[in-house]
Amino acid sequence: MRILCTNDDGVHAPGLQIVEQIARALSDDVWVVAPELDQSGVSHSLSLNDPLRLREIGPRHFAVRGTPTDCVIMGARYILGDKGPDLVLSGVNKGRNVAEDVVYSGTIAGALEGTILGLPSFALSQEFSHETRAAPIWETALVHGPKILRRAIEAGVPKNTVINVNFPSCAPDQVAGVMVTRQGKRNQNFLRVDERHDGRGNPYFWIGFERVAAEASPAEGTDIAALAARYISVTPLKLDRTDDGFSETLRQTLG
Repeated sequence: MRILCTNDDGVHAPGLQIVEQIARALSDDVWVVAPELDQSGVSHSLSLNDPLRLREIGPRHFAVRGTPTDCVIMGARYILGDKGPDLVLSGVNKGRNVAEDVVYSGTIAGALEGTILGLPSFALSQEFSHETRAAPIWETALVHGPKILRRAIEAGVPKNTVINVNFPSCAPDQVAGVMVTRQGKRNQNFLRVDERHDGRGNPYFWIGFERVAAEASPAEGTDIAALAARYISVTPLKLDRTDDGFSETLRQTLG
């Protein structure tokens, strides 16, 4: 099995080394194609107006000056040649990718692009707490990741589905189990705009995130609730975002 690994935190991120180790627990044919720079939050951006610069940084290791989507396309359609990948792993992201994160996340997008190309694809993320922000407990993803991937692959991942896996912020032996979840939802006020001023008094802005009280009691069965209870969250996400229920209402309304 030939595995293509990517991420959105950049080619030198610690989590990329973890996903490579997870991949090597499944196969010895592992390739890494990751962004030259941090691409967190770029979602499914595709570089169409700028050229892609490719740099080989080691055997089967490449850096692309582009997005995670660019990296998967470059890996599957160019770097790996005629014998493309059989599996795409994106991550391991520093920080969870749950609820609305899946819309913004470059990690999710890397896996989604693999799914678009017809490949079984997984997005892997390691949650951190306030205490572990500087040093996430990567060992949790490393210990539990290979077994989850093997079982999901054996079950057969549908062609239009990406698997979003989030590991809780606790030691491997403190994980309560694995929970198949649905995408959660945060309080809409989790986004904030931070206004600051430069040395000349001109304003500039940072878009940021903050925890809100609603997360203290997340809906049962969601990715957020699973992590809060120290479960590994496994969420199948479909490429087809059609709202079938409302489609029928629109048919009746629009005639």
